[in-house]
Amino acid sequence: MTNTTLVLGGTGRTGSSLARRLAERGVTTRTAARSGADVRFDWDDPATHHEALTGVDRLYLVTPVPRVAYADQVSGFLDLAEKAGVQHVTFLSAHNADQAPAEIDIAAVEADLTTRRTFTHSVLRAAWVMQNFTDDHIPLINGAIMVPSRSGAEAFVDADDIAAVAAETLLDPGAHAGARYSLTGPEALRFDEVAAVISAVSGDPVTYHDLDQDAWIGGAIAAGLPEDYAVMLRWLTDTIISGNGSVPTGNVEQVTGRRPTTFREFAERNAHVWRRQAT
Repeated sequence: MTNTTLVLGGTGRTGSSLARRLAERGVTTRTAARSGADVRFDWDDPATHHEALTGVDRLYLVTPVPRVAYADQVSGFLDLAEKAGVQHVTFLSAHNADQAPAEIDIAAVEADLTTRRTFTHSVLRAAWVMQNFTDDHIPLINGAIMVPSRSGAEAFVDADDIAAVAAETLLDPGAHAGARYSLTGPEALRFDEVAAVISAVSGDPVTYHDLDQDAWIGGAIAAGLPEDYAVMLRWLTDTIISGNGSVPTGNVEQVTGRRPTTFREFAERNAHVWRRQAT
């Protein structure tokens, strides 16, 4: 029997890397996204769900973004996945998902998965990804990183390491059934330390400004994020501000057999991005 893995968010940061890794290991992989993937998939268009799931037995689940209320949509999709014969689901969750505010449905999705009996599941609770610093999530503004943290630290993880773990769970579901992995980099860094690394590898001065949390959230909403997404932004930054940011775990190495990427290694790989931003 040929296994087919459906990768939601297949053009995204973890999904594209995961699809490539699975294909390199001989797995039939189907990427799904609103555009640019093997099949069109839109959480708000149920007609796209059936086609995406046809012939699939393994699923990489990424919830709708940027939004906080999606439990019913995901539950309905998982019902379809059961009917389609999916045997395993790997869910991209987040650090401390069980402590998320009630308005954010991430814990509800984790809970939903535990009630399913027709397929196994694995949960990947990922820290803030390093790629936030190379895309429009945390851009350099006038040579500065601007995020509220109050000197809190985070064990930033490379999205490629998340994909590497996801690949193992999908290649051998039985070995990872019921697993909940906390995925981090090998060190917890403050944002000023991140700025220092970026400055060193790019050759351009980069500083860090610890913004007021309300001002930062207000700016993000004004820039176009949905108003109800403010609760997500507050939760993500609250974990760092409170000193409850992610700390290094051994889960990436435990699953993949290799140590996770350091931020310095990631920065050296992407120095061209910051040089381009500085020009």
